[in-house]
Amino acid sequence: MSFQGEPGAYSHQACRQWAPDHEALPCATFEDTVEACRSGAADLAMLPVENSTYGRVADIHHLLPESGLHIIAETFVRVHISLLGVPGARLEDVTEAMSHTVLLGQCREFLKRHGIRSITGADTAGSAMQVAQAGQPQRAALASPLAGEIYGLDRLADEIEDRQNNTTRFLIMAREADMTRRPNSAGRPDMLTSFVFRVRNIPAALYKAMGGFATNGVNMTKLESYMVDGVFTATQFYADIEGHPDDPAVARALEELRYFTSTLTILGVYPADPLRAEQAAAR
Repeated sequence: MSFQGEPGAYSHQACRQWAPDHEALPCATFEDTVEACRSGAADLAMLPVENSTYGRVADIHHLLPESGLHIIAETFVRVHISLLGVPGARLEDVTEAMSHTVLLGQCREFLKRHGIRSITGADTAGSAMQVAQAGQPQRAALASPLAGEIYGLDRLADEIEDRQNNTTRFLIMAREADMTRRPNSAGRPDMLTSFVFRVRNIPAALYKAMGGFATNGVNMTKLESYMVDGVFTATQFYADIEGHPDDPAVARALEELRYFTSTLTILGVYPADPLRAEQAAAR
């Protein structure tokens, strides 16, 4: 399974969590991650699409429709952040911490409380690797516990993130689509359908296109727009809905959507992660 980043990245953790029996293949970029799957170097690709704190991952929504791959599953990873130091280092020894700018921003309170200066690194696992190579007790990394395990670093403090519900959603991509109905890991039959579309150039096209989901009682869990080819008048929409295209209500809603769109591409039909039902029940 391909993923973007160095070994120990949160995408690597997602691979281990979702498919512990698969070998994880690190890739330099998201494009490389997709190509590894498309070429057959990897059976699957793990792509992060959104974070509960920072929103959608840049460029992924542009990449999905052009990837030639299909979404077959989703998984959510709880982002636990550890302060990782060289063996023998103590928390009081640390004067600076290195990580990706996003993770540094998630640990401001901890860093301020301990008087630790932040240093921006290329990514989380890469920062852990650099700290291990440097061997300086005053410099630590902010990364996953998995990164500490891989690079032989000590966990000087765990779960130091400011927000305790920080979670990233990942999509699992494959070369072949799987349109079958199948239960999720909790045995629930909940299905999701993801697609992209462009509306026709008529007044209130988006409003009319969305009407079919409302009138047929289909819940849309996500709708996002983004520019196409840098043109302000060309907008593409990404959407997630609950249900399967063979469900009568979903089929009617998609048929109505097609009437008001110039293009409509189904990206995947897959089981909803159990976290969705857990969060709905907790409301």
